[in-house]
Amino acid sequence: MDTKLKADIAESAVTTELLKRGFRVLQPVGDRLAYDLAVDLDGELLRLQVKSAWFNAKTNCYVVDARRTKTNRRRMLRQHYESKDFDFAITYLADLDVFYVLPISAFSAYRGTITFIERDKRQRKPKSAKYRERWDLLSDGLLSRKRLKDSLSNSVEPLNSIQRQYRAKPLTSKMSREGVETKRQRSLIKD
Repeated sequence: MDTKLKADIAESAVTTELLKRGFRVLQPVGDRLAYDLAVDLDGELLRLQVKSAWFNAKTNCYVVDARRTKTNRRRMLRQHYESKDFDFAITYLADLDVFYVLPISAFSAYRGTITFIERDKRQRKPKSAKYRERWDLLSDGLLSRKRLKDSLSNSVEPLNSIQRQYRAKPLTSKMSREGVETKRQRSLIKD
Protein backbone atom coordinates (compact mmCIF):
# COMPACT_ATOMS: atom_id res chain seq x y z
CA MET A 1 0.00 0.00 0.00
CA ASP A 2 1.50 3.37 -0.99
CA THR A 3 1.79 6.32 1.39
CA LYS A 4 -0.86 8.41 -0.38
CA LEU A 5 -3.42 5.62 0.05
CA LYS A 6 -2.47 5.27 3.74
CA ALA A 7 -2.94 9.03 4.17
CA ASP A 8 -6.37 8.88 2.50
CA ILE A 9 -7.41 6.01 4.79
CA ALA A 10 -6.22 7.95 7.86
CA GLU A 11 -8.10 11.09 6.81
CA SER A 12 -11.24 9.06 6.23
CA ALA A 13 -10.91 7.35 9.63
CA VAL A 14 -10.35 10.66 11.44
CA THR A 15 -13.29 12.27 9.62
CA THR A 16 -15.54 9.35 10.55
CA GLU A 17 -14.44 9.45 14.20
CA LEU A 18 -14.99 13.21 14.40
CA LEU A 19 -18.46 12.87 12.91
CA LYS A 20 -19.33 10.07 15.36
CA ARG A 21 -18.32 12.39 18.20
CA GLY A 22 -20.59 15.17 16.94
CA PHE A 23 -18.00 17.50 15.39
CA ARG A 24 -18.74 19.46 12.21
CA VAL A 25 -15.93 18.55 9.81
CA LEU A 26 -14.70 20.56 6.82
CA GLN A 27 -12.29 19.29 4.20
CA PRO A 28 -10.26 21.68 2.04
CA VAL A 29 -10.11 21.12 -1.70
CA GLY A 30 -6.68 19.91 -2.84
CA ASP A 31 -3.59 19.34 -0.72
CA ARG A 32 -1.83 22.70 -0.88
CA LEU A 33 -2.65 23.70 2.69
CA ALA A 34 -0.65 22.70 5.75
CA TYR A 35 -3.72 21.03 7.27
CA ASP A 36 -5.96 18.23 6.05
CA LEU A 37 -9.24 18.88 7.86
CA ALA A 38 -10.93 21.60 9.87
CA VAL A 39 -13.50 21.40 12.64
CA ASP A 40 -16.12 24.11 13.10
CA LEU A 41 -16.66 24.79 16.79
CA ASP A 42 -19.24 27.54 17.23
CA GLY A 43 -17.99 29.46 14.21
CA GLU A 44 -14.30 29.08 15.08
CA LEU A 45 -12.18 26.76 12.94
CA LEU A 46 -9.61 24.36 14.33
CA ARG A 47 -7.19 23.17 11.67
CA LEU A 48 -6.18 19.51 11.85
CA GLN A 49 -3.17 17.77 10.33
CA VAL A 50 -3.76 14.01 9.91
CA LYS A 51 -0.85 11.58 10.10
CA SER A 52 -0.77 7.83 9.54
CA ALA A 53 1.66 5.89 11.75
CA TRP A 54 3.53 2.83 10.54
CA PHE A 55 4.64 -0.17 12.59
CA ASN A 56 8.39 -0.56 13.13
CA ALA A 57 8.96 -4.29 13.72
CA LYS A 58 12.53 -3.78 15.02
CA THR A 59 11.47 -1.55 17.90
CA ASN A 60 7.96 -3.03 18.23
CA CYS A 61 6.30 0.38 18.18
CA TYR A 62 4.45 2.77 15.85
CA VAL A 63 6.22 5.74 14.31
CA VAL A 64 5.12 8.91 12.52
CA ASP A 65 7.23 11.60 10.88
CA ALA A 66 6.68 14.98 12.54
CA ARG A 67 7.78 16.85 9.43
CA ARG A 68 6.10 17.95 6.23
CA THR A 69 7.29 16.06 3.15
CA LYS A 70 7.21 17.63 -0.30
CA THR A 71 8.38 15.70 -3.32
CA ASN A 72 9.12 16.47 -6.89
CA ARG A 73 10.57 14.19 -9.54
CA ARG A 74 14.13 14.52 -8.35
CA ARG A 75 14.13 14.83 -4.58
CA MET A 76 12.19 14.75 -1.33
CA LEU A 77 12.15 17.86 0.88
CA ARG A 78 11.30 17.70 4.58
CA GLN A 79 10.41 20.76 6.61
CA HIS A 80 9.38 21.20 10.21
CA TYR A 81 5.87 22.40 10.89
CA GLU A 82 5.36 25.81 12.48
CA SER A 83 2.72 26.82 15.02
CA LYS A 84 0.80 28.78 12.37
CA ASP A 85 0.38 25.69 10.13
CA PHE A 86 -2.36 23.93 12.12
CA ASP A 87 -3.85 23.64 15.61
CA PHE A 88 -3.81 19.87 16.23
CA ALA A 89 -2.21 16.80 14.70
CA ILE A 90 -4.21 13.60 14.81
CA THR A 91 -2.19 10.44 14.32
CA TYR A 92 -3.99 7.27 13.28
CA LEU A 93 -2.71 3.76 14.07
CA ALA A 94 -4.67 1.82 11.46
CA ASP A 95 -3.83 -1.69 12.72
CA LEU A 96 -5.31 -0.91 16.14
CA ASP A 97 -7.87 1.75 15.16
CA VAL A 98 -6.33 4.12 17.74
CA PHE A 99 -6.01 7.90 17.53
CA TYR A 100 -3.58 10.32 19.18
CA VAL A 101 -4.67 13.97 19.38
CA LEU A 102 -1.66 16.25 19.85
CA PRO A 103 -1.71 20.06 20.06
CA ILE A 104 0.70 21.75 17.65
CA SER A 105 2.97 22.74 20.57
CA ALA A 106 3.46 19.08 21.53
CA PHE A 107 3.67 17.84 17.94
CA SER A 108 6.24 20.39 16.79
CA ALA A 109 8.39 19.75 19.87
CA TYR A 110 9.39 16.48 18.20
CA ARG A 111 11.95 17.37 15.57
CA GLY A 112 12.03 14.08 13.64
CA THR A 113 9.77 11.18 14.48
CA ILE A 114 7.23 10.48 17.19
CA THR A 115 7.06 7.03 18.74
CA PHE A 116 3.79 5.49 19.93
CA ILE A 117 4.08 2.41 22.13
CA GLU A 118 0.98 0.32 22.59
CA ARG A 119 2.43 -2.38 24.87
CA ASP A 120 1.64 -2.36 28.57
CA LYS A 121 4.86 -4.14 29.56
CA ARG A 122 6.87 -0.95 30.05
CA GLN A 123 8.08 0.67 33.21
CA ARG A 124 7.71 4.19 31.88
CA LYS A 125 5.25 5.40 29.29
CA PRO A 126 6.48 7.71 26.49
CA LYS A 127 5.44 11.38 26.41
CA SER A 128 3.07 10.67 23.55
CA ALA A 129 0.94 8.32 25.71
CA LYS A 130 -0.94 11.20 27.36
CA TYR A 131 -2.44 12.16 23.98
CA ARG A 132 -4.05 8.77 23.28
CA GLU A 133 -7.74 9.25 22.36
CA ARG A 134 -7.74 12.82 23.77
CA TRP A 135 -10.60 14.18 21.67
CA ASP A 136 -11.50 16.53 24.51
CA LEU A 137 -8.40 18.59 23.69
CA LEU A 138 -10.11 19.88 20.55
CA SER A 139 -12.78 21.69 22.58
CA ASP A 140 -10.20 22.79 25.16
CA GLY A 141 -8.04 24.15 22.33
CA LEU A 142 -10.84 26.40 21.18
CA LEU A 143 -11.44 27.67 24.70
CA SER A 144 -7.76 28.45 25.27
CA ARG A 145 -7.58 30.23 21.89
CA LYS A 146 -10.62 32.36 22.86
CA ARG A 147 -9.03 33.19 26.24
CA LEU A 148 -5.81 34.21 24.48
CA LYS A 149 -7.72 36.33 21.96
CA ASP A 150 -9.64 38.07 24.78
CA SER A 151 -6.48 38.84 26.73
CA LEU A 152 -4.72 40.13 23.61
CA SER A 153 -7.67 42.27 22.55
CA ASN A 154 -7.33 44.32 25.73
CA SER A 155 -3.67 45.08 25.04
CA VAL A 156 -3.94 45.45 21.26
CA GLU A 157 -6.97 47.74 21.08
CA PRO A 158 -5.16 50.91 22.25
CA LEU A 159 -2.50 50.26 19.62
CA ASN A 160 -5.15 49.84 16.92
CA SER A 161 -6.80 53.16 17.85
CA ILE A 162 -3.43 54.94 17.66
CA GLN A 163 -2.76 53.41 14.24
CA ARG A 164 -6.20 54.52 13.01
CA GLN A 165 -5.47 58.12 14.10
CA TYR A 166 -2.21 58.33 12.17
CA ARG A 167 -3.17 56.28 9.13
CA ALA A 168 -2.24 58.04 5.89
CA LYS A 169 -5.15 59.38 3.88
CA PRO A 170 -5.36 58.46 0.17
CA LEU A 171 -4.46 61.19 -2.30
CA THR A 172 -7.34 62.79 -4.15
CA SER A 173 -6.93 63.96 -7.72
CA LYS A 174 -6.80 67.62 -6.52
CA MET A 175 -4.07 66.84 -3.97
CA SER A 176 -1.97 65.03 -6.56
CA ARG A 177 -1.99 68.11 -8.86
CA GLU A 178 -1.40 70.80 -6.27
CA GLY A 179 1.14 71.07 -3.47
CA VAL A 180 3.00 67.85 -4.15
CA GLU A 181 6.30 68.34 -5.88
CA THR A 182 7.88 65.39 -7.68
CA LYS A 183 11.60 64.83 -8.37
CA ARG A 184 11.03 65.57 -12.04
CA GLN A 185 9.35 68.88 -11.21
CA ARG A 186 12.25 69.84 -8.92
CA SER A 187 14.79 69.06 -11.63
CA LEU A 188 12.88 71.23 -14.11
CA ILE A 189 12.84 74.14 -11.63
CA LYS A 190 16.62 73.88 -11.05
CA ASP A 191 17.32 73.92 -14.80
